[in-house]
Amino acid sequence: MGSKTETTETVRFSRKKGCDLGTVRLSNALFMRLRNRPHVEALNSEEFFELRVDSMKIQIRNVLNDIAPYIPGKPIEDVKRELGLERVIKLASNENPLGCSSKAKEAMVDAINKSALYPDGNCTDLRNALAEKMGLKPTQFFFGAGSDGIIEMIPKAFIEPGDESIMAFPSFPLYETSIKLAGGICVQVPLDKNYCFDLDAMAEKINKRTKVIWLCNPNNPTGTMYTREQQDAFLQKVPENIVVVLDEAYYEYVTREDYPESLALLDKYPNIIILRTFSKIYGLASARIGYAISNETMIGYLERVRSPFNVCTYAQVAATASLDDEEFKMLSYSTNKENKEFLYNEFNKIGLRYLPSETNFIMVDTAKDSKEVFQALLRKGIIVRPGYVFGMNTWLRVTIGTKEECEEFVEALKEVI
Repeated sequence: MGSKTETTETVRFSRKKGCDLGTVRLSNALFMRLRNRPHVEALNSEEFFELRVDSMKIQIRNVLNDIAPYIPGKPIEDVKRELGLERVIKLASNENPLGCSSKAKEAMVDAINKSALYPDGNCTDLRNALAEKMGLKPTQFFFGAGSDGIIEMIPKAFIEPGDESIMAFPSFPLYETSIKLAGGICVQVPLDKNYCFDLDAMAEKINKRTKVIWLCNPNNPTGTMYTREQQDAFLQKVPENIVVVLDEAYYEYVTREDYPESLALLDKYPNIIILRTFSKIYGLASARIGYAISNETMIGYLERVRSPFNVCTYAQVAATASLDDEEFKMLSYSTNKENKEFLYNEFNKIGLRYLPSETNFIMVDTAKDSKEVFQALLRKGIIVRPGYVFGMNTWLRVTIGTKEECEEFVEALKEVI
């Protein structure tokens, strides 16, 4: 049975000024209609009347009581408006500070005339381009609205109510949400003392109910990675009837030589699904496009749960064009590597612990409450990701921006801590 929820909401209207939202708790469409009205302001007069709104009695799934909404990085325009700032730097969402390829921009502009048409549900051009680039069959690819969109579909294909799914903690939170919504049970294994995956401990959690294992490498939010040797040893312990998802969203940023080359394992391990994205080094985060790589049988299962036309035309043409711009990709890689070293050096000077990263972000320990540090940096026009949302209460996750952005962040951080 689901859970019933019922609320009574009070809206105060000033007789002269309009509506006071300072006393309102709205969770329905009424709030959405009112909150952006120009006349909405805090009540400063006793002349008001109240409107009481009884919400509908609705029944929700019990699992929703155990799921918190995803909290994204704070938007730049919101911070400018709320704090009256002219310049705001966002280093919270691991976006490419260089933007995207000029070829991708041109492709999206050219696609405007196709706006009235549904997109290619097969992502044919992109599928063929990736197959040629990686030396695989076109039928070994599956596409979604970002790798997020694919993560949401994997439990739909492989999880029955009561099945278990193993994941690290902290790691990408959508794994947990997607499994719970499918009726599965999440088995979370803490990272080790160095904030790396404890693959031995994860292997020990495998049982007859295990259906999906998630490995985020490099890991978000820590930026740490496990090696080729560690991955091979782990995969040998996993029964072939268990799906292993290798989430490699930050693959293109990796600098270490011992990082796994998972494509070479597709024939050896038919139970693996590799995830990659165009949101990070390719700079197409707003276009929402990612892809999975596996064998044709596994891809076929995912196709059965995919919504039609799930990747828009602009995303498809931009991603295809991006594959042809190796110069932009390498500039993004080298810029990230250079500015990562700059931040390492600055953290060392300040005396702050940080986690060596194979991504485009760094986790740094400020030894202070991350909520307070986050708010203090926000007032200076710097948006970062506070670690408390990952259970790392004194840490910050900071995206590696341009050199100028990194310098401004370091100066603001020094003042705050």
